Amino acid sequence: MLRVSKTGVILLALSGMIWAGQENPPKGSSREPFFDARTHQTDYAGPGREAPAPIDVKEVLIGYFGPSSGSDPEGGDMWCAACLAVEQANQMGGYKGLPFRLVADWSDNPWGSGITAVTRTVYSHKVWAMIGGIDGPSTHLVEQVVAKARLALLSPGSTDKTVNLANVPWMFSCLPGDHLQTPILARAIASCVGQGAFLLVTTVDHDSHLFTRELTKSLIPHKLVPSYHLEFDPSQKDDAELVKEIVNAKARALVLIAPARQSARLISTVRAKGFKGRIFGGPCIGRRRFLQAAGKAADGIVFPLLYSAGNSSDRFEKEFTCGFGRRPDYLAAHTYDAVRLLIAAIRKAGLNRVRIGDAVRELSGWRGVTGDITWDPLGANSRPVRLGTIRNGCVQPLLQKDVCRSFGPGL
Repeated sequence: MLRVSKTGVILLALSGMIWAGQENPPKGSSREPFFDARTHQTDYAGPGREAPAPIDVKEVLIGYFGPSSGSDPEGGDMWCAACLAVEQANQMGGYKGLPFRLVADWSDNPWGSGITAVTRTVYSHKVWAMIGGIDGPSTHLVEQVVAKARLALLSPGSTDKTVNLANVPWMFSCLPGDHLQTPILARAIASCVGQGAFLLVTTVDHDSHLFTRELTKSLIPHKLVPSYHLEFDPSQKDDAELVKEIVNAKARALVLIAPARQSARLISTVRAKGFKGRIFGGPCIGRRRFLQAAGKAADGIVFPLLYSAGNSSDRFEKEFTCGFGRRPDYLAAHTYDAVRLLIAAIRKAGLNRVRIGDAVRELSGWRGVTGDITWDPLGANSRPVRLGTIRNGCVQPLLQKDVCRSFGPGL
């Protein structure tokens, strides 16, 4: 079902928030929250660090919550990257001669049987730490279990900042959050549209909804609201009504926040129907799944760039491509980094769950193939985000000198 919000409705909804970008807020109000969790680090002072390492260990188990098949359309590349990182670590001697091994569990119904799978991994298999999940909802699920188990969790797939707001000291997010991605995207949109009209088209799934909420906040300082905000269910099969609305609006730009498959389908269709405006998207534009499905229609899209190949990732790119027959995207690269960082923490701390969590935090500033991983007080990666675009089917950084040229009229 398509839901449409017109400008007047949006202006009414936002008018009460616009003061947030003014010099003088209304009397009795405050721009500052009474408590900003991101400026306060919660430390764990409880038991566990004194526990000795077991003597009967034959392999070092790492939990993994995600699909354990390289062919899975959503999480297959992430699993391949995790396996590659473990394979390389074992080639370098593992942990004091003991091999690392991933213990994978997954469910297509995360909040049903998925919670059972995570609990089994944590308590029955007695893993030393966890990697997971593949998106915001599945990461929230794992967090519920590891919070009580005092077990370090590194998420390579979530940009949802609320995952870390629970103040669990051993919870870490490797991807820069939505709140770090949307300001630079909002500036790009403002540079492109000026006072012209633009459309905001979003799906109602968890991650897209939260990204849209952060983007709406980031647009306020630029005094920008979309002419229309069109929402649709990502499970819907027929986009005809939505495509008609987009094309007939003749807007200067389209801002699309949706999962990779839905984004590719919609962009391909609106381009085929004659939409000539600029297109902006969320981070999923950088996914391999999107690039393959969108084809030539993807060229010129502007989006938050979470990973691009460079000198530091040459070995990873080569071994991943040779081993799995495809190039890695940002989720694969961050999964690779998450596993390697966790293995470095285990080697530093030894086989003790609490001390492994300590070591993960102490390794802040760790250099991976995705860049620096530097934790904020809540364990989220604070790395700055830049813009990317698609040229000839390849993800590329959008250089500052190319911004004005890229945002010129038309395509």
